[in-house]
Amino acid sequence: MESRSEGAGSFDAHVRRSEPGGLVRTTPRTLQLNVGKRCNMACQHCHVDAGPKRTEIMPRRVAERVVELLEINPGIATLDVTGGAPELNPSFRWLVREARRLRRHVIDRCNLTVLLEPGQEDLGRFLADHGVHVVASLPCYGEDNVDAQRGAGAFDGSIHALQLLNELGYGRGPLRLDLVYNPVGAFLPPPQASLEDEYRRELLERFGVRFDGLLTIANVPIRRFASWLDRSGRREAYAQLLAHAFNPATVPDLMCRSLVSVAWDGSVHDCDFNQMEALPLGAGGRTVWDLDDLDALRGAPVRTAPHCFACTAGAGSSCSGAIRSSPVRPS
Repeated sequence: MESRSEGAGSFDAHVRRSEPGGLVRTTPRTLQLNVGKRCNMACQHCHVDAGPKRTEIMPRRVAERVVELLEINPGIATLDVTGGAPELNPSFRWLVREARRLRRHVIDRCNLTVLLEPGQEDLGRFLADHGVHVVASLPCYGEDNVDAQRGAGAFDGSIHALQLLNELGYGRGPLRLDLVYNPVGAFLPPPQASLEDEYRRELLERFGVRFDGLLTIANVPIRRFASWLDRSGRREAYAQLLAHAFNPATVPDLMCRSLVSVAWDGSVHDCDFNQMEALPLGAGGRTVWDLDDLDALRGAPVRTAPHCFACTAGAGSSCSGAIRSSPVRPS
């Protein structure tokens, strides 16, 4: 389903070359929950426009409805909690406990430095005790690049937090710790496997840090990153780069096909990026109170827009990292 005339049609046309029926949903497996825009950081690449001064935060009644949806829909295997810094939401720990009670896999998309915030001294232990899968943002293994993107001192704080997580057992056994790389500029991520090797070597040799996997994610040209592109005069060039690098092999496994995205206010979307652009669920149903049986979304259209090219460029990009390890197949 096209969301707007400019650009969306061209993305849909690219998809239909390999899938004549267009981008449609498969069976939902992940409920991704953006619990608000409050964050202790204000990163340059942030597609949420999160920061310390943001006040949008998921109220408890929405969190309770999400748990109801998990109970109603046993096919949802994963609760993927993001933000902002999701841990700063007062309902975060309650959500984790409830989801684990229901035997769901829980992902916490963590910026690492939140573990060092006042009042969060026991956060790492809480995550470990509940078997939470931590997906931690670390846009580079070098200090200069991280601090340029996330603010002075971000790298040192992130390394300290990673060392704390390692001490709790993350990256060393059953507690899974993945890192996330995103480019510091208007270019695509390098091959995920080779970059993971570099991260592993550098972090272990320099800091004794261990992790399980690296996820490479392309910057999506919306919100704060789009503003940076405009200021630097690179928006059009980046849009052309993404479109030229469209890889049809990524389309079958795009995250929007099996994910339902819930915003802090309870509105429902096809993905977190569409959520930030206020594009409602392509299948219809505007809020968590409009939906009960999430399996009924199977076969429904996914709403698309020009920013969707970021997820299909090169090896592809999703919340789980690169979609394909194969070389780029330009359209």
